[in-house]
Amino acid sequence: MKGKGNSRGKSRRSESSSTVRLEVEANSDQGTSLADEQRNGDIWELFSKAQLNIMYLNKQRLVAMEELKKLQDENKSLLHEIKALEAEPQGDSIEAAQSSIFCELLLRIDTMVLSGMISTAEASELRKKAVENRSIIQSTFSDIHHKPNAELLLELQDFLREPIEYGTTYLEKKPLHVVHICSEMDPVTSCGSLSTYIAGLSCALQRKGNLVEVILPNRCLRDMIPSGEFKPYSNRYCSIDVDGIHSLRKAEAEYESYFGGLWHKNRIWTGTLRSSGVGLTFIEPVQGSYFNRDMLLGYPDDFVRFSYFSRASLDYIVKSGKQPDVLHIHNWETAIVAPLFWDVFAHQGLEHTRILLTCQDLNSQVNIQYDSCNRTSGYMYHCLHQIKRSYMQFLEEPNKLELCGLDPHKLHRVDRLQDPNKTHLVNILKGGIVYSNKVVLMSSAHSKDVLIKDLRHGLQATLTTHQEKILVASHGPDGDLWDPSKDIYLPRRYSANNIEGKSFCREALKRRLGCGSGSSIIIGCICDSDSDVHNLKAAVQVALNRSAQVIFMENFGSVVNSNVQTLKEDLKGDKIKFVEVDEALAHLIFAGSDVILCASFHGPSLHIAIKAMKYGSVPVQINFPGDGSSELELRDYSSTSGYGSRQSEGHKCCNTAMYQYLISTYGNMSLSQALDGFNNDPSHWELRIKDGMAKGLSWDSECYDLHWEAYSSIRKL
Repeated sequence: MKGKGNSRGKSRRSESSSTVRLEVEANSDQGTSLADEQRNGDIWELFSKAQLNIMYLNKQRLVAMEELKKLQDENKSLLHEIKALEAEPQGDSIEAAQSSIFCELLLRIDTMVLSGMISTAEASELRKKAVENRSIIQSTFSDIHHKPNAELLLELQDFLREPIEYGTTYLEKKPLHVVHICSEMDPVTSCGSLSTYIAGLSCALQRKGNLVEVILPNRCLRDMIPSGEFKPYSNRYCSIDVDGIHSLRKAEAEYESYFGGLWHKNRIWTGTLRSSGVGLTFIEPVQGSYFNRDMLLGYPDDFVRFSYFSRASLDYIVKSGKQPDVLHIHNWETAIVAPLFWDVFAHQGLEHTRILLTCQDLNSQVNIQYDSCNRTSGYMYHCLHQIKRSYMQFLEEPNKLELCGLDPHKLHRVDRLQDPNKTHLVNILKGGIVYSNKVVLMSSAHSKDVLIKDLRHGLQATLTTHQEKILVASHGPDGDLWDPSKDIYLPRRYSANNIEGKSFCREALKRRLGCGSGSSIIIGCICDSDSDVHNLKAAVQVALNRSAQVIFMENFGSVVNSNVQTLKEDLKGDKIKFVEVDEALAHLIFAGSDVILCASFHGPSLHIAIKAMKYGSVPVQINFPGDGSSELELRDYSSTSGYGSRQSEGHKCCNTAMYQYLISTYGNMSLSQALDGFNNDPSHWELRIKDGMAKGLSWDSECYDLHWEAYSSIRKL
């Protein structure tokens, strides 16, 4: 019994142990299972993360491949451009380089006179021989920039001392020597339409074998910093684009000019326009800051500033021994040169020099009167304010004439400078008209009779009295500076015969400005002082409704800045960009845009429309009602009473080929119609664009002929 009891006890203990082992094993299995589940969860999490990383890396790889493809395309494009450049004939660049060398040589002779190395008589003889032997001089003196004046003078004297035999003369006609005295010139210092006019005319004359020089106020050049680079002011409104100047150097000597009863020292900087070789001279007073300012115009002392510059320019011409055929002066800013020349300088070695005055401001006054019925009251007030401001800038107290050496008692007369309305004041622009040998009025559509008849401020009588010496000319862009087939600023050039490069320029513009890569239409706009801000806003709204990209090119001047500021405050969104343009970006915007909005198709704004056509962009004028403005009555584009028809009615002008083509093709076109044309009939639109590009509108045609006629006629006087 005892043994059995022990056996049952052992059995119970054994069962208990087995139960414990089973429980332990079950717990162990359960723990293992949980651990396995945990490990499986971690594995799946890692796998998911790995998948996400792989997807991200694949996405990055695709982006990298896309960027690589873009770089490869750009590389191919650059190689294509290099081959195209290598294949192009270099005649134009060689001709410009030779012209640049010749003009630099003559400017160096000027500085030799100022430093006392040679007399004015010796300088005149050197210039005469150099001009007579221009073609051989250009090829012989190919490297003069780094030579000091003393060495260059010896070489030039030795070269010209011996008789020179050459086969043909440089020109069939005697070349003209024209000196412009002006406030601005594109692309060196550009503030308005005058700069384009000066550049276009000067380059066209230079290409024909004439000698052209431009005298400008020095607005930012200073002594070279140690690195040898020029350090312009940071404010771009008072800066000079030194990249457009070849062989820029400061003269070794200073010269004096008279002003305010004293003689003032001036520095001289010389160079040549890189694109054409036109000679450039910058005058900078040693004391005073007449032109180192934020804006070119718009200061209370504007007359003092520009009369100083005008007198300093004439003193420089005389003291350097120049004897130009024509002094070409521009607008009221340098109109004082005309009476100064005849009363003070004509008998100082300039007996054979004559004066030509160009007036651009008069045309804008006619435009305001013409369109007054179409303006809102606010815009009309703005226009009248502009006229008043422009008018007051060339009215002054008679005693102010004494500053530059003129006699107020002699000039404050009805037949000379006395203003017809405010008889106690003198009218500087009137003096320029009276004392100039020829006067060119800039107008795209109006004849001489219409310009004189509709002119304000009482200058009608003056122009009527002197109408025999008045000519009317149209604006035109320079064929070299603005030609997409040879534009040095474009990533790919193009022409009417091969327009593929325009699409490339369009994509390059988008990349540079950070625009989207979609296929939206690009609309460029120059906001200048003639732009109607109200109509600009209406046009922008039309563009945004069509998902177009609008690019505003900011221009110069106080009024321009206020217009731009107003637009910036009122126009917001990803599809609107305001950009401060340099020369390269301006060319790229014209090339990359599908539409260019401009103030109008007449007056100074005409050159903007012509540039647009040459670059394959559609010009659309915005200073007229239309394009969905709720506050302005819509234009009737089918009616002959529209502005485009009215401005060509009864105004026969001898220089309207460019203007007539522009009006007949785009004169009655609104922005809405232009956008419809792009979207609905692109093939027809491309033909129209190519037709405009093929017209070859430039200064080398009718604009040049008229000015040559004016120059030639006064040289015979």
